[in-house]
Amino acid sequence: MANQYYSLYIAPANLHQIILGMEYRSVKGFTGWGQLGILLVFLGAGFILAAITQLVIVMQILPAGVSMDKMGDEMMKVMLKPENVGYARLSQVVGTFFLLFIPAILYMLVCHGKNKFWLGFNKHINAAQIVLGFFLIFLANVVANPLAELSRSILTNFPSLNAMGMRLEDAYTEQVTALSNLKSWGEFFMAIVIMAFFPALFEEIFFRGALQNLLERWWKAPLLAVIVTSLIFSFIHMSVFLFLSRVVLGFVLGLMYQRSRNLWVNIIAHFLNNTVAVIQLFWLSKHQTKIEVDKLDPKIPLWGGLIALAITFGLFLLFEKVSAKNRKQIAFEEQDLIEHIDIGHSYPTNKN
Repeated sequence: MANQYYSLYIAPANLHQIILGMEYRSVKGFTGWGQLGILLVFLGAGFILAAITQLVIVMQILPAGVSMDKMGDEMMKVMLKPENVGYARLSQVVGTFFLLFIPAILYMLVCHGKNKFWLGFNKHINAAQIVLGFFLIFLANVVANPLAELSRSILTNFPSLNAMGMRLEDAYTEQVTALSNLKSWGEFFMAIVIMAFFPALFEEIFFRGALQNLLERWWKAPLLAVIVTSLIFSFIHMSVFLFLSRVVLGFVLGLMYQRSRNLWVNIIAHFLNNTVAVIQLFWLSKHQTKIEVDKLDPKIPLWGGLIALAITFGLFLLFEKVSAKNRKQIAFEEQDLIEHIDIGHSYPTNKN
């Protein structure tokens, strides 16, 4: 049978092929290592741009005459003031835009060209995938809830890590509290865009569209790619107590994308999940004088998490079924694109 371009259904390559990246090249001819290097360079540049733009935003409200040694503390204080919530929201969306969205888009342009297909965007999607995706993310949060409590109990045995975790959680709580000051319908709809849509869009484009896609095509080991991406996804959120919880959420999101092959499924389901949280914050803002972020999620016992895990497994089987037709169409579209690419190198192939 004629050689075929690698698909997600091929068994993993030999270990030395995975390490050396001998088989896989991008549309523009970059090896796996080359693509990873390019993505990391753009990520680093994005981090610098995000820091600069956020600094420029904060400087607009920073009191005059602040000394350099106190500037960090003063910047945090002014951003947490209720009257500066607009600046805080702008800083958040601009920061994630430069940190995640821009690196992913530049990576696509340099390594694959202008076709958004290579970031996971295509038209093959159905309503059942969206509905099931939303419930899968919801259940992932339920499964992850006991892990947060487990992490807290374990870290009490490591004072330095525990102290760092408490500092990070306090900072996160203050930021969310400031951003969640939703007193009007106008602020609510603004929060839907800034706190629900943009984070879902930017995170899914970078982690699933760029990073996971790269690792899957390069390593030919989809499960390993999902696991590594979920670990990085959790690490970049900078939380000690919630590290395992976010690994679970990242794993579910990664597996959803791996089985649907359509990034819109992830973005919309992720957005709907974020929207539920914003609705909850809006309701509390209207009915309570103070929002306690750490008490928003109900405590789930271990047995509740295990039940949610079993239901999640069943929903994934159903998700697999409703995604099968679309996934085949996407595979055919990818094969057609490969056959029409005129480049001076060969794509990874699988001989049957």
